[in-house]
Amino acid sequence: MIGAALRRVDLDPVPVATLTGRLVGASGLLLESTGCPFHTGQRCRIEAADGRWIDAQAVGFRNEVSYLMALKQTDGLATGARVLPATDNSTLRIGPSWLGRIVNGLGEPIDGLGRLDGEQVLQTRPPKVNPLKKTPVRERLDVGVRAINGLLTLGRGQRVGLMAGSGVGKSVLLGLITRQTVADVVVVGLIGERGREVREFIDLSLGTAGLARSVVVCAPADESPLMRLRATELCHAIAAHYRDQGLHVLLLVDSLTRYAMARREVALALGEPPATRGYPPSVFGLLPQLVESAGNGEHPEGSMSAIYTVLAEGDDQQDPVVDTARAILDGHIVLTRELAERGHYPAIDIAQSISRCAGLVSPRPQLEAARAFKELAARHAQVRELLPLGAYVAGADPATDRAVQLYPRMEAFLKQGTTEAAPMDEVERQLLELMA
Repeated sequence: MIGAALRRVDLDPVPVATLTGRLVGASGLLLESTGCPFHTGQRCRIEAADGRWIDAQAVGFRNEVSYLMALKQTDGLATGARVLPATDNSTLRIGPSWLGRIVNGLGEPIDGLGRLDGEQVLQTRPPKVNPLKKTPVRERLDVGVRAINGLLTLGRGQRVGLMAGSGVGKSVLLGLITRQTVADVVVVGLIGERGREVREFIDLSLGTAGLARSVVVCAPADESPLMRLRATELCHAIAAHYRDQGLHVLLLVDSLTRYAMARREVALALGEPPATRGYPPSVFGLLPQLVESAGNGEHPEGSMSAIYTVLAEGDDQQDPVVDTARAILDGHIVLTRELAERGHYPAIDIAQSISRCAGLVSPRPQLEAARAFKELAARHAQVRELLPLGAYVAGADPATDRAVQLYPRMEAFLKQGTTEAAPMDEVERQLLELMA
């Protein structure tokens, strides 16, 4: 009797049947399955003709048909292929071993350094934080860029966008910020960019020392839109995990526009009508949900600062994604092609840029000096075209005369080499001396 009881305890329950779906359609990115109900966001596996199993995710449904999208390549699918719900072994566990590693949008290591382990379960969706419980932005964030530290001061927990057209220097500036920023952990999301830039960013921008305190999540342009979406959400979830451990985290996402484009591909495949420049309305509703998961949390010691690159197509600052990002972020740093063509790097246009948290974290003397700097820069811009022609006559306006006199030093203050460090205290001292 005792032996029988022990046998009943030791044996695992054996399922009588496994609910299996069947693939009944494939059109572009969208796959159709019947016979097994899937909830949106659920992982599943599809059997290919050669016996491989392809990972997919449910993105919608209509009546008895579930709409799926593959996470990777879809070669070899055939009508009637079996579709099974994914098992629970896809749960991610995170810990200190993640630092220094490079993963894809599923959290799978792609650096060849072995599997990842951890003590805590990582929720792959970014957590929501009650806005009334978020820790306020109180401290300055030293990003090591002179123009930003001095005139567009950021705070720990702030979310800001780097906005520019293609080839103006967003990625180079992001690399400079990565190397110089004072943070415990750096989480990098390389979303939808060229595959060549992934290795360059890791080797040149991060380096060995930078990678040791970083987690890199990669989903290059040749990945599926669903993988790009999951990679963006995963890097937010990783950053939020370390933030809630009481660490100062810097989240870098390159780029927010590629995330919006991936959302557009999924929405259009599901039949949602395009609205603004081909973007369906749901894209502009989901962007705030992603961005609001960044920033500070409830832990009084931890912080999560986020910097997003935003591509302005055709250098149009009224691009719908740029305009939406400008409205939902805590500041924007605009890079212009005009400055880049003059050899002015980083090509930050301080007149079009703003930090909404600068007044909360900067001392009053620095704020006043930054305001005076911007005023002189605006006055110089009014007479810039007259100076080469010799048409400007000094003496009519003392403030404009001062702007013309100081502008060479002001321009030198704004320029910075890719290997040059600009710590916050030194920048503040230089700015006060320049505006004295």
